[in-house]
Amino acid sequence: MIQEEQNDLSLKDYKQIWTKFCFLDESGSLSAKQQPLFTVGILKLTQPYYLYNKIQYERSVKHFYDEMKFNLLGKKNIDFAKFVIESVLETRSLAFYSYSLDKEGEYFKRTFGADPWQAYEDISLRLLDSALVQNEILILIADHITTPKNIRYEVSVKKRMNDKHRRLALAGVCRFDSKGNDLLQVSDLLIGIVNYDLKMQYGLIEEPSKYKKELVDFFKQQLGVKNFCEGFRNRSFNIFVDKDSKSRKCQVTNQE
Repeated sequence: MIQEEQNDLSLKDYKQIWTKFCFLDESGSLSAKQQPLFTVGILKLTQPYYLYNKIQYERSVKHFYDEMKFNLLGKKNIDFAKFVIESVLETRSLAFYSYSLDKEGEYFKRTFGADPWQAYEDISLRLLDSALVQNEILILIADHITTPKNIRYEVSVKKRMNDKHRRLALAGVCRFDSKGNDLLQVSDLLIGIVNYDLKMQYGLIEEPSKYKKELVDFFKQQLGVKNFCEGFRNRSFNIFVDKDSKSRKCQVTNQE
């Protein structure tokens, strides 16, 4: 019934249609064997202006013009990163979706192992499916990554999404260098937090970075969650962890 209602909408019903901007980034690498965990995340906003403008204003006040990137966290930018996290939590009509997989797990090997680029596309579509609700049209802004010439991520994701839902569900896909896009950088911080927490919990990091751990702990405290091993879900956040990743916690516990 929901699908029929959505298909009945036309351009003249624009007041009933929500257009949502989605900013997608990833943490980890699908091809690097030394990085078994891989997380993709989407930051979904009704009006990106409000969060973007707040960050831009704080940048001008603090004279902070560096890229916000989880892997670059240190003494000089940890306070600004905390400000960004607080701003995310205060922003209305915001949602965050992430999907974490264990590349050494049976599910990943069986489903995605042969083609990392297809895996990235499929995972992106799963997140978009999770983010899409009735009477919405999504616009996807993704972080730029270098791909082989035969990979047409933008074209394929749009076509597959719209074909699946039999309507205009995804208006378009465009890649940008995250260095020039604050909202892609916010996505990087959020998925970096989730991925790093999982790596710490699973014993994949011998000596955690002081500032990365500080931001991870800060975010978990704000959400009131102990860790992300079992995932997490509330009104604004949907953090999914696959079952193979979850089994790593049992392995670490058994070793202890």
